[in-house]
Amino acid sequence: MSQANMSNIIPVLSESERHEIEEEIAHLPDRQSACIDALRIVQEHRGWVSDESVHAIADLLGMSPSAVDAVATFYNLIFRKPVGRHVVMYCDSVSCYVMGAEGVRAALVQKLGIQPGQTTPDDRFTLLPIVCVGACDHAPALLIDDVHELDATPDRLDEILSRYE
Repeated sequence: MSQANMSNIIPVLSESERHEIEEEIAHLPDRQSACIDALRIVQEHRGWVSDESVHAIADLLGMSPSAVDAVATFYNLIFRKPVGRHVVMYCDSVSCYVMGAEGVRAALVQKLGIQPGQTTPDDRFTLLPIVCVGACDHAPALLIDDVHELDATPDRLDEILSRYE
């Protein structure tokens, strides 16, 4: 493939993204150690990590795109497809399950009108399961964006979701 065609496939990281990634690299023993940070930075700027972004990160870090993709797909907080403005993760660990998470999940499906893995038609919410949000003492728990919503119940979902316009 010609160099001109490659520039159409691999977008240049924004100056801000590149600067933030380089700042992370400066604190690490080698460039490849910044892979997770680079993925997180791109996701913060773009909302998700596209295949083209994986290629750009790989190029910057001196890694293969498949190695970057392997890291990206291992971590469930890196989104490899577009998501809504707010990502609602419901905990489906045993602690939350015992405390009523199935009712919360069912209520979320009903209120949002989507199944897990889907995004609402207005792109407001994406609903995803997560193995644990680290709040077993306040189960069932949700993680919406980076905010823990504790002691969730079907009755509290309207109040909880209303905070995420």
